[in-house]
Amino acid sequence: MLGHSHALSGLAVGAATLPVAPLSGTVAQLGWVAAVGGMAMLPDLDQRGSTISRMWGPLTEVPSGIVGKLTGGHRHGTHDAVLAPLAFGGLALAAAQAFWASLLLLALAIGLALRALHVVVPGRFEETVVGNLVLSWGGAWLLLAHSPGPTWLPWAVGLGVLVHVAGDFLTCGGVPVPLVWLARPRATVAFSPMQTGGFTEKVLLVPAFVVATLVLLWLNLPAAAVLEGLTAAG
Repeated sequence: MLGHSHALSGLAVGAATLPVAPLSGTVAQLGWVAAVGGMAMLPDLDQRGSTISRMWGPLTEVPSGIVGKLTGGHRHGTHDAVLAPLAFGGLALAAAQAFWASLLLLALAIGLALRALHVVVPGRFEETVVGNLVLSWGGAWLLLAHSPGPTWLPWAVGLGVLVHVAGDFLTCGGVPVPLVWLARPRATVAFSPMQTGGFTEKVLLVPAFVVATLVLLWLNLPAAAVLEGLTAAG
């Protein structure tokens, strides 16, 4: 799936899981949705030239090259439905213990979401390296400064990664058979013949993800309940 499709599906899943997410408070809930949406693009760190590798210039291009080599190339280790969520979630668990590391992860998630959703964001500021750095790090700092420690961050990262794997599983390119690919690198599994960037994705799935995200945010955020109460009282 395309980058913005992954992000949108992640936002929808993030909004859908708010009732069971291990957090409280509207600020933390918004952080959860943003993190799941952004991290739904994280597995593509294995591919040079992807949205995540280009986002912050050398700051993301260098790690992208390293991750690609360590995990066997595109759609291998980072797309394993078992290993990838555990590995990325484990790294996030360690990062959640330090403010600066949590700040980095949240900034990465917000930056990815902004880059992927540039088609609905006015202007192009969020697409530039400097602009994205300013918005993503500023947004991450605001979230962390106005909410409790992000103990939920590893869960958001793992869930986002799993959403990405599920999205690529729907395409004809498929994903590696969990664990089996370590012995047989070409062992892949795909759910359908749907092509990345094809009609089904662009015309059917993307609008569905947008609608689902908006509806689920309305249903699951406290602000929605408050507004409904005021409307009823009036």
